[in-house]
Amino acid sequence: MDGLMRIGELSRRTGVSPELLRAWEQRYGLLQPTRSPGGFRLYSADDEARVRRTNAHLEDGLSAAEAARLAMAEASEEPVVPAGDGQQSVVAYLAVQLRDALDRYDAAGGHAALDRLFGTVSVEFALTEVLIPYLHELGERWASGEITVAQEHFAANLVRGRLLGLTRDWGSGGSSSALLACLPGENHDLGLILLGVLIARRGWRVTFLGANTPFDGLEASILDLRPSLVVLATIDAGLFHEHAASVSSLAAMSPLAVTAPVDDGVISATGARPLVHDIAAAASSLSSR
Repeated sequence: MDGLMRIGELSRRTGVSPELLRAWEQRYGLLQPTRSPGGFRLYSADDEARVRRTNAHLEDGLSAAEAARLAMAEASEEPVVPAGDGQQSVVAYLAVQLRDALDRYDAAGGHAALDRLFGTVSVEFALTEVLIPYLHELGERWASGEITVAQEHFAANLVRGRLLGLTRDWGSGGSSSALLACLPGENHDLGLILLGVLIARRGWRVTFLGANTPFDGLEASILDLRPSLVVLATIDAGLFHEHAASVSSLAAMSPLAVTAPVDDGVISATGARPLVHDIAAAASSLSSR
């Protein structure tokens, strides 16, 4: 029994209450206790390490389920990374693993690559250096016919689900608040989610309305929330031109930024601020306002 501890000692060492430790054990299988001759649960140093990893991922903004799953993945036996295993080599290797897995509809393999990626680098690095370039390439490969619509949808939806797992703390930032929405008729919200994750990690409080948001709902939200900034997004120039008058009305109600595939001058004419199309650069420009 050397090196084993009861739950009270595990709680003391990790700063996690016994009640929460039991919940993590039951819900996620995070802990793997043995039994003493007297029937008490005993926990190992490996259990302690998984709890500490989970805590670290929670502090990084992951949900409890994501944090526990990632902690367990990190503790399990990992595939060998090719020679030259500096951080950049590992990240490049994982980017290839992610692409290959999602191309063949391998959800487990895709999640495993993402688990290792988030365990190797910061969330911001993973997004700006791996996921945003990957999604851009994914769209180009679909447009060229290299992959099917089904493959593109599968990959994008899996990544979207993982990104939404990073949004649990969106309402707990600093004094600046952002209201994010897609124009009516715009159903592609993945770029807006990426922007929200990045600016939330820079201290913004984010309210995300998502795809195809009607203007009456937007106006009501602006009146209710009084955000520091509203961000509207579309990838369709026609949609922006169709709704330009309504965009102007919103710009009169609140500070407004727009990302759309039209000239900056066209956006500025509505009273809105044009955002650069590069998501990481747009996030940086907002963080420096």
